[in-house]
Amino acid sequence: MPLSDEDVREILRIIDESDLDELKIETDGFALHVVRRRAGSADTSGAPECDGGVTIDSPMLGTFYRAESPGAAPFVEPGSAVERDTIVCIIEVMKMMNSIPAGVSGTIVEMCSENAQLVEYGQPLFRVQPA
Repeated sequence: MPLSDEDVREILRIIDESDLDELKIETDGFALHVVRRRAGSADTSGAPECDGGVTIDSPMLGTFYRAESPGAAPFVEPGSAVERDTIVCIIEVMKMMNSIPAGVSGTIVEMCSENAQLVEYGQPLFRVQPA
């Protein structure tokens, strides 16, 4: 029996309210793999280093959006200062919009992904010079 959008929302709500950092569910014709990056955890202190900076990596597979809606200003641009909780983009998964925080304080120095393109789990989205 396939999972509905409502089933997925309920699973994500349960994960959000739990101490789980990762969950993988597989059924016939459906797979869901969720990895949560928590602010302040070792995972989120900037992801991998890259030329003296760090990258903000995609925490999930989905469609990357730089702005809240078409025609809206991007959340961040090169030169933007960010804090750990600054929203830097949205990743859409199954019609659900997921706000992605920077997870690191610093300055955006490079955009590593194209707007409205599919990104993979772990793919660099931005490069940041830590504060």
